[in-house]
This record gives sequence, structure tokens and C-alpha cells, in this order.
Amino acid sequence: MGLKLMTIMAIFMFLLLAATAKAQPCVVFEVTSAKYGGKTNYDITDSLAQAWTDACVSVWSSKLVVPSGTYWLRGATFIGPCKAPIKVQIQGKLKDPEDGHQLVNSDFWVAFRYIDRLYLSGGGTFDGQGALGCNYRSESSNTDGIHIAYSWRINVTDANIETRDYCISIGNGTSQLTVTNVNCGPGHGISIGSLGKYLDEKPVYGLIIKNCTLTNTTNGVRIKTWPSSPSARFASHIYFEDIIMNNVKNPIIIDQNYCPRHRCKQQAQLNTKISNVSFKNIRGSSASQVAINIACSGSLPCENVELIGIDLEYSGDGDRPITS
Repeated sequence: MGLKLMTIMAIFMFLLLAATAKAQPCVVFEVTSAKYGGKTNYDITDSLAQAWTDACVSVWSSKLVVPSGTYWLRGATFIGPCKAPIKVQIQGKLKDPEDGHQLVNSDFWVAFRYIDRLYLSGGGTFDGQGALGCNYRSESSNTDGIHIAYSWRINVTDANIETRDYCISIGNGTSQLTVTNVNCGPGHGISIGSLGKYLDEKPVYGLIIKNCTLTNTTNGVRIKTWPSSPSARFASHIYFEDIIMNNVKNPIIIDQNYCPRHRCKQQAQLNTKISNVSFKNIRGSSASQVAINIACSGSLPCENVELIGIDLEYSGDGDRPITS
């Protein structure tokens, strides 16, 4: 009898431990709670920063929540590393201040840095105030919707992006990135690069951009590298697939001689290798007669570039055929 009781107790304790392991709590940090004091139609910059600090140091999985409503945000930098997986759930609308001089940082509005196991969701909106915000950023280098660099295993999905620069800009040191179901436009499209401008840049590889729609953008999908790279690097295994272009200028571009305002040494040796790139099932309409522009370097040419199932029609005036 004693042995049976001990066996039953052992089984019970095992099940209890297993259930406890599976039922680890998820601690919720809500910016509008009494602790953080955030309110709709008010500035929640400080409330959001305090909530992030608490969520990041939590030893349990945590969730930072911005509930439905409209909030003003002067800027936010979410810095890790954090002690456990963390979710940021934006249910409401975060708005850039009308007076752009109030921004915490003039180079960016919202940034995520040095964080593992981050999940950003919620169906909310980051509203950068469009032209109003850009007027106050005349000295800013760009106004990309999302910029990703030095990041690994990132997924961007189910997003609508309107901006005055690239909807998504992918910089050096990015690998295993998947972008799916993104609506881009207006803006400059989706770009990898520019790459090769600075010393000690890291390679870019393992990128998938799929099931996206671009509308009235200045460019479509693009890879660009500087002709004079200070050190050797590569961009490889990059796949664009099932992309719809709606009246897009320059839908498909590879440019190994990217040199805005002629600020580079054209005769310098190219050091950025582009290889294993696929453009598959790209369809829709091009606002420029030249729909495909593959401009690789003679000194370090692209390798294994595929174009499969390209179906683009010229949307401009006249019956001129589309070219590449």
C-alpha cells in the first residue's frame, strides 16, 4: 500500500511539474495602467519607456500592450537584451508629434535594438504624420518605413506601409529575413542596400520577399551596391516571389554601380558580390518603359540571377513595348 501511495504521489508531482512548466505566466505591462499612467490623446513616451524597462527585465515571458486609441509618441528606443521572450502589442495608433522638433531622436522615430525573441503585433498603426513629419526631418538621411540591419531570423508580415522613402530597407548584416503580405505604396519600394559603403559591413543572405503588392512606387524590388567598397562582402540567396506591381516605376532593379550625387570612386575595385538571386512571378504594370534593369559590374559580375514568370505591362501613354 505504501509503495502504491508513493508511486501515485510521484506521478502526481511529475504531472504537477510538467503542468507548471507548460503554464509559465505571461506578465502583461499595459501603458494605460495606473502604474504607467498613459492616456489616450496624450503623450505616452515616458509611459511606454517605463513599461518596456519592466517588461525587458522580467524573467517570465511578457507582453507590452498599447490598447486601442490614439496616442502621441515623441520617439521610442526598445533596447535589449531582455531576460525572456517579449511581445509588443500595438492595438492603437501611435502618432508622431505635430511639432517635429519635439522628437527624442532626429534620425529615427521608433527603434528595436539588441533584442532576441521579440514579437511585434496588434493590428495598430505607426503614424509618422507623412509630409508634416518630413518637413521637420529635412536634415534626416531618409524616411524609410522599416529599416532592418544586423538582424537574424526576422519576419515582417501583414503590414501596410506608406512613406516617402523605402517601405522596407534591408541593410548589411541581415540574414534569414522573410517579408510576406506587405502592401507598399506610396514610397520607393523594397530595397536591399545600399551595400558596400562602409568598412567592415557584414554579408546579407537568406532573404525571402514574397506575396507583396507595390502600388505607385518609385521603384519596385531593388538590390543596390556601391562601386567602391572598402572591404570584400557578399549578398546571396535572395528570392523575390509572387510580387504584384501596380503602376510601379522600375519594377525590377539590380544596380552594382549605385552612386548618388557622384559621391564615389567609379574606378575603384568593386568588392560586393551578388549571387543566387531569383525574381519569380512578378506581374502587373510598369510606369516606366524599362521594367527590368540588371546593371552588374564587369569586374565582379552577378552570378546565378534568375527571372522566371515575369509578366509586366507598360502603363504609360502609347503602345510602346516594355523593355529591359
